Amino acid sequence: MQKVNLAEKIYYLGFNDRRTHLFENIWPIPHGISYSSYLIVDDKIALIDTVERSFIDDYLEQIEDIIGNREVDYLIINHMEPDHSGALKAIVQKYPNVVLVGNKKTFGFVETFYIKPQKVLMVRDDETLDLGKHKLQFQMIPMVHWPETMVTFEETNKILFSGDAFGSYGTLDGGIFDDEINLDFYEVEVMRYFTNIVGKYCPHTQRAIKKLAPLDIKMIAATHGPVWRTNLDWILTRYNKWSSYDLDLGVVIVYGSMYGNTQKMAEVIARRIAERGIKNIRVYDASKTHSSYIINDIFKYKGFIVGSAAYNNALFPNVEILLSTIEHMAPKNHYLGIFGNYSWNGGGVKNLLAFAENIKWEMVYTPVEEQGALKPGNREELIKLADAMADKLLGV
Repeated sequence: MQKVNLAEKIYYLGFNDRRTHLFENIWPIPHGISYSSYLIVDDKIALIDTVERSFIDDYLEQIEDIIGNREVDYLIINHMEPDHSGALKAIVQKYPNVVLVGNKKTFGFVETFYIKPQKVLMVRDDETLDLGKHKLQFQMIPMVHWPETMVTFEETNKILFSGDAFGSYGTLDGGIFDDEINLDFYEVEVMRYFTNIVGKYCPHTQRAIKKLAPLDIKMIAATHGPVWRTNLDWILTRYNKWSSYDLDLGVVIVYGSMYGNTQKMAEVIARRIAERGIKNIRVYDASKTHSSYIINDIFKYKGFIVGSAAYNNALFPNVEILLSTIEHMAPKNHYLGIFGNYSWNGGGVKNLLAFAENIKWEMVYTPVEEQGALKPGNREELIKLADAMADKLLGV
């Protein structure tokens, strides 16, 4: 095993998962994902989080290769989600005297998922744990993105062990630190990870960013993705922008169409918006593109226009799934446009209006609904819808 040091006596223990297709069995990860744990060797030895259970054997070997016959004294549990706590029970079995370190909400999860904890140390904000040369400070950041979430700040080298915060999809293909990799590759993967996993909890993320601001952080070591040691602003500015709903000028247009008529309506809208000078236009067929990618652009652009064919007096199923996900994520500060199509009975626009009522975004124009093929009158209405969206975005 090649030992990777974050600093003196602080080791990266990580694994790449290139086999799993869906993260949390929901989100596509075509570029895989990494799982990261960290080991501090001092007068006392501390592990910070563990890894997904399929890597347990190699993980235990990594630890033993570094510390030999010594015992692990502490297991710091920043986050109890099983992709980070998967080796917890194995650690307790191998090192029976290990003390589990968490907050008042941590240990109930330990019992729920694994074992009734016997040796525990409950910590609160600003409390510290002295390992010898290394001192660990704890800060609670609940709902980023579970209620027990906390971070650990190593005061000697000023390393923030941040759990899921500031993480990313994508495996680490040789390079582990941000200065060893091409960050262009991670531009989409970092944002998609944020929008899919953390995005629902933007207000909590903003509170966490403000709470951690006084710390003199020199390195960020998350449990997924690269370790940030050179260009911390790259990740920090993006998290601040996304979690504050600071949206770019652009429009996401999504449609669900069985026979192409609803798609044609979307194309009319997209063309007119382009004629108005807006260049960031993303048009998606809800049946083809997974919602994780569409959600990503909704967190990026201020305009959202959605159209659905009627399907058994209801929404087209793939559009319905997407809108349910959007309602769950509840992003803010968007403009909304609606259109739809039906053959023998309505249902598309009617249910899109229910979505509008729930999401409470500003509607830019009266919904446009067509029966069958697009006709000149409704083509003009679609152009007016597009113009209304462009006017809002351009501040006309």
